[in-house]
Amino acid sequence: MDTVIPPQLRWACRRGMLELDVLLGNYLEEAYLYVTETDQIHFVKLLDCNDQELFMWLTGKETPEQPEFVDIVGKIRHHAKVRKHSASL
Repeated sequence: MDTVIPPQLRWACRRGMLELDVLLGNYLEEAYLYVTETDQIHFVKLLDCNDQELFMWLTGKETPEQPEFVDIVGKIRHHAKVRKHSASL
């Protein structure tokens, strides 16, 4: 399991939409190092997808066909919800 976030991952989380920058960047900075190696691999593969697909998946408007993406998208969405809830306390 990685113990340091590679700079190229930070760069890959910078997308063409602010919403994606925030969702992916927050997950990377706050959760990535603490998830399983499998989840890290799936997250990195997810970053190869185009912005429109990511936006639809991460906003819950569509579901990815790939099972490994369903899982990691769910974890990113959960992280965002928990983070939002924690910020409002």
